[in-house]
Amino acid sequence: MSELPFRNIAIIAHVDHGKTTLVDAMLWQSGIFRANERVQERVMDSNELERERGITILAKNTSVHYRGVKINIVDTPGHADFGGEVERTLQMVDGVLLLVDAAEGPLPQTRFVLEKALRLGLPPIVAINKIDRDDARPAEVLDEIYDLFIDLNASDEQLDFPVFYTDARKGIAHRELGDDSSDLRPLLDEIIDGLPAPAGDPDAPLQILVTNLDANDYVGKLAIGRVFNGRLQAGKPIGVAREDGISTVKAAVVYTYEGLKRVETGEVMCGDIVAAAGLGDVTIGDTLVDLDHPMPMKRITVDEPTISMVFSANTSPFGGREGSYVTARQIWERLVKEAHHNVSIRIEKESNDAFKVMGRGELQLAILIETLRREGFELSVSQPTILTRQIDGRLHEPVEIVVIDCPEEYTGVVTQKLGTRGGRMQKMSNNGHGRVRLEFRVPSRGLIGFRSEFLTDTRGTGIINTLFDGYEPWQGEIPGRSTGAMVADRPGRATPYALFHLQPRGTLFIGPNTEVYEGMIIGQYSRENDLVVNVTREKKLTNMRAAGSDEALRLAPPRRMFLDRALEWIDADELVEVTPSQIRLRKRILKSNQRPRKRDTGGTDISG
Repeated sequence: MSELPFRNIAIIAHVDHGKTTLVDAMLWQSGIFRANERVQERVMDSNELERERGITILAKNTSVHYRGVKINIVDTPGHADFGGEVERTLQMVDGVLLLVDAAEGPLPQTRFVLEKALRLGLPPIVAINKIDRDDARPAEVLDEIYDLFIDLNASDEQLDFPVFYTDARKGIAHRELGDDSSDLRPLLDEIIDGLPAPAGDPDAPLQILVTNLDANDYVGKLAIGRVFNGRLQAGKPIGVAREDGISTVKAAVVYTYEGLKRVETGEVMCGDIVAAAGLGDVTIGDTLVDLDHPMPMKRITVDEPTISMVFSANTSPFGGREGSYVTARQIWERLVKEAHHNVSIRIEKESNDAFKVMGRGELQLAILIETLRREGFELSVSQPTILTRQIDGRLHEPVEIVVIDCPEEYTGVVTQKLGTRGGRMQKMSNNGHGRVRLEFRVPSRGLIGFRSEFLTDTRGTGIINTLFDGYEPWQGEIPGRSTGAMVADRPGRATPYALFHLQPRGTLFIGPNTEVYEGMIIGQYSRENDLVVNVTREKKLTNMRAAGSDEALRLAPPRRMFLDRALEWIDADELVEVTPSQIRLRKRILKSNQRPRKRDTGGTDISG
């Protein structure tokens, strides 16, 4: 049998190391876009949240033609929280392109995805990107990549990887630093000559592992996957092998990928990636099979969730004002739909109007919440909590590797803060440019709320990356937030006069004229206990006025609580109220006389 005219490759890299930019360059140089065509940058980051945050969240497919071969490229998420996307992606490919920043070197999410690729036996190509950076150090980074491969138990064949030096923004790949290459052809040649063609027999019984789902307004649900054997023909009866048996269906419409578009076709042969419509209630992990000779493939498995939040209907006095979908039933139906195509999310009903959502990390669940609010949902979300498990009769908790890059002068405060949160330093290295790289092993619960504190401590100059690293025995008490909350005691609008007199007591989250309700959190108190305040208080008027006695009140800008920051900040007795237009913080129990009081450390109520 002749070699199949396909190459299937996944591009893996840490967040912001340039993989989406490199795919852009491949699309331009392969002629997918014409020279006079106006196309936005980072075309693969099509999701609005991806473009805002500059990260890849959803795995996406594209293809280019080069030397008569169709190269299917999958752009994978670089963040470990989206591991479910990574697991599925690597099932579709025969090789990986590892992209590493020439200055930063391999970072935790590089390690996370590469480890899974090496375990599957996929051959790698290494590209050291951003060689135009002033602080680029390609030779040292290459040594770090070799160390990483050895640390991950790569085979001798995987260690013998080809190396390229790239500038993705300019679309250049060099085999040796400084050679005369002016485009990406050396890299594309290696993909075709160095990576294996897909295995499979076009004449064998059909086998397609469904690794992704999508939807189309005209044809409905689409099942996406790689054809491992046989051919998929539009209109021909086939079987869907589920966990509970095989049912007969027909692929009403069959698509393949050309550039960024899905192109309708009558048949897709093995080795290619296909999207098929009309298959009924197909789910990720199912196999499309030949009815006469059904041979289901092994189902996709993903790492278990490590963190959970409780989603519930918004019960605040402002509930239902701003959202289109506000009932618990609507929230549950949307979560069921999410769990259907996101294999790394788990959902459970805690009650009729509260649902436990489990995922791989705070970022993954924050992205889900942000997606819901943009769709018009209103909901309340609890503090993130870790998921423990019993191993050999002992309670174990998830632990993470934390890699921190920060200026030397902040090493002490970072080490101290992580030490109090159960962190143990594993490694410390100084690159000689005034910055230090620290590696810690920290219980996952010790990291809840740490990120914003870390950015404050390092004046915004620190970089933190985390990676799930298994389970360890429960490590005892870890202190949480050391400050209390300022809580409104009545409904109304915040006045400049009241806010001005509250400023010295902590950090305000709201500005003048913000509408509040009883139990809404309006700021962070500087002491451990909560402070109940009248934020609607106005200045008492008198008929005796002195010149200059009513000078303008000077208010510091409030600290705006964005979703990620709010989820990190809240305590166990607090909720984040999420609506399409607002993020508010509140107490679970709104009435102050019904809330158990925290230990008083000197604060006083100033209501009235």
